[in-house]
Amino acid sequence: MNAVEQTDVVVVGSGFGGAIAAYHLAAGGADVVLLERGPWLQSQDFEHDFLLGSSYTRIFDFVVGDGMSVLGGNCVGGGSVVYFAAMPRAPRFVFERRGSIGRRMWPASIDRDSLDPWYDRVSESLSVAKQDWDEVSYAGGLWAAMCDHAGRTANPVPVAVDNSRCTNCNWMMAGCRFDAKRSLTTNYLPAALAHGAQIRPLHEVQQLSRTDDGGYRVHYDVVDDEDYRVHTGSGTIDAKIVVLAAGAGATPVILQRSEPNLGPMPHGVGRYFSGNGERLNTAVINEDRVREVLNLDRGDGIAYEANQIGKGPTVASWDRLDGSLPEYTRFSLEQLYFPPGLGTILAQVPGGSEPAWFGAEKKELLKRWKSWLTIFLMTEDDNEGVFGPPPATGNAHRISQQMLGRGSLRYDPTPNTRRGWALADAEVKDIVERDGLAEVAPWTNDVVGAYTVHPLASCRIGDDPATSALDDRHELRDHPGIFVTDGSAVPGALTVNPAMTIAALAERAVPGIVQAARERGIDVSYGAPVPGATGGRTALPLAETGRSR
Repeated sequence: MNAVEQTDVVVVGSGFGGAIAAYHLAAGGADVVLLERGPWLQSQDFEHDFLLGSSYTRIFDFVVGDGMSVLGGNCVGGGSVVYFAAMPRAPRFVFERRGSIGRRMWPASIDRDSLDPWYDRVSESLSVAKQDWDEVSYAGGLWAAMCDHAGRTANPVPVAVDNSRCTNCNWMMAGCRFDAKRSLTTNYLPAALAHGAQIRPLHEVQQLSRTDDGGYRVHYDVVDDEDYRVHTGSGTIDAKIVVLAAGAGATPVILQRSEPNLGPMPHGVGRYFSGNGERLNTAVINEDRVREVLNLDRGDGIAYEANQIGKGPTVASWDRLDGSLPEYTRFSLEQLYFPPGLGTILAQVPGGSEPAWFGAEKKELLKRWKSWLTIFLMTEDDNEGVFGPPPATGNAHRISQQMLGRGSLRYDPTPNTRRGWALADAEVKDIVERDGLAEVAPWTNDVVGAYTVHPLASCRIGDDPATSALDDRHELRDHPGIFVTDGSAVPGALTVNPAMTIAALAERAVPGIVQAARERGIDVSYGAPVPGATGGRTALPLAETGRSR
């Protein structure tokens, strides 16, 4: 009989929640194994195309649910590899939200003031900085000019980007091949490796069970690096502490599947899912009116025609992030570049028949793609998502060899959520259609339901055991030694991009995890400095199973 592999800590997932925990635990002296479902790519592996088998399909996970579809990262570095690096802090009012439960959702121990020191730590490591106006994209500048013309304000978004390296290629969602984006592969993960942590790509965790000594056994399958439907092996690792950070669309599924072995899960596991209240609008710019009304000109008589040039989001309007406004009426509006593919399917023809996936009107819309301006709406939803029974393996029934799956998430937007979307849609329309500058239409929900790139809250922290899966230390209720540090721990919609808050909460959770580890006999300490951003100069070595072909 083969000896069972043992370690102090297993971390599941290498996004913000997993990478931060892995670094601090390894730096403190614990033996750490990090298991990541996706491949391990270097900057030179990130390709600028949409071909099947390219980095674009390999590093994403798109799961279609019932009423909600989720787009997330699937690679070493997780969401930090595929995000747009927008890093705003959550508004103060977010921490006082009551949401669908009618009382404060967040733990009493957390508010904006108490979280600010942890935000500061993340900002130091990722060198988060607010951009200057001369660094924003043409699209960001146009959005700012429209807001100003309509009597609104707009601001450059704080980002984790080294603008001296940025080429304005606008392929950030496919991974940054120029090492301008400060993903976790340039800071926390190399630092974790330097302290002895192991990172194993293409390892999909299926479930947990208990060991005789009170620890946990982590059961995983090894995924083929070309066809993610194929498992090439399996194994187990015993650990005294498990940190789950597989993402809000996968962490609850792992716990649901573990219930027969571990015993009943808290009521909040797989419930209260939030899509961060997200929605997209596409405006088609009238180039002549932009030139005449806003006096904008790129040269050679071109007013805009720059949808694809620049970075992802660079400018946002935060006028509606006002704590004095009623809940469900607060939102942010952010200029965003969403690359072709799903965007061209879901984008609708302003004033056209609904829905229009194809046809003459849609063909004309696509011809004008250079004059698109995409606005990303982040509102307050009602945490109405619920996960059904877990699939046999993974977080979804995988349909294609990469990227696409069918999941068990059910999402039926409440009147509160729909009202928030409608208010935000109306605000965008009032800004961009003023004086004939553009025509705008929301993306449709009729193909894949609502959609989110920022899934949250499916195993959330809180003070009430009836409505939260985790206590305020991020420990799973009734299952000591299991912690959750990814977006699923965030209690609800944030009205801004959530990466900064997920990372700050993970930093905040680490001291409690270290304390629990010490109580379980692990010789580990806390106090390592945050790793400095390397801008890609400290490259992650390729693991043998993660080498791209």
